[in-house]
Amino acid sequence: MKVPSAAISRLITYLRILEELEAKGIHRTSSEQLAEEAQVTAFQVRKDLSYFGSYGTRGVGYTVPVLKRELRHILGLNRRWGLAIVGMGRLGSALADYPGFGETFELRGFFDVDPEKIGKPVGRGVIEPMEALPQRVPGRIEIALLTVPREAAQEAADQLVRAGIKGILNFAPVVLEVPKEVAVENVDFLAGLTRLAFFILNPKWGEEMVG
Repeated sequence: MKVPSAAISRLITYLRILEELEAKGIHRTSSEQLAEEAQVTAFQVRKDLSYFGSYGTRGVGYTVPVLKRELRHILGLNRRWGLAIVGMGRLGSALADYPGFGETFELRGFFDVDPEKIGKPVGRGVIEPMEALPQRVPGRIEIALLTVPREAAQEAADQLVRAGIKGILNFAPVVLEVPKEVAVENVDFLAGLTRLAFFILNPKWGEEMVG
């Protein structure tokens, strides 16, 4: 059974809500409470959770620590993931210094094709040439943050796939062609800004979409 990408996004929201509830000392919650906080319906909450199992009791609801633990397991947050940044321009360098990766995601590699950047310190490491990827990835790096220019994105993605990368967070405004076993998540700032512009100019459509 294929799980919709939107459902995974909502699971992340539910997890954040559960973490906030636990921090407040709240031990139990309900689909209605989760729905209210996540701005969805209780039916949607139950449907999203049902993709993975049964976690609540009718009339009782969910035990916050238990559901939190299960969602962390589903989302792969109960282990440590190795990250690499490919493309050490302004965005790549900014991400190298980003403090919000937490304990789950660890930056373990920084790569670029520019000879003038190779060997320069960044974050907690140094910038390496793309040729070093095949030796650095196995058993150490699973996910790459791709921050190269659009015209270089596909070639860089091909190199990542050959090196054994299993997931790509793609910041380049281009649709990547990768094998089906490689997951790609696109981060398109311009598309996001365009959607915001549309909904600002067409608030009625925004209300209907939310509802």
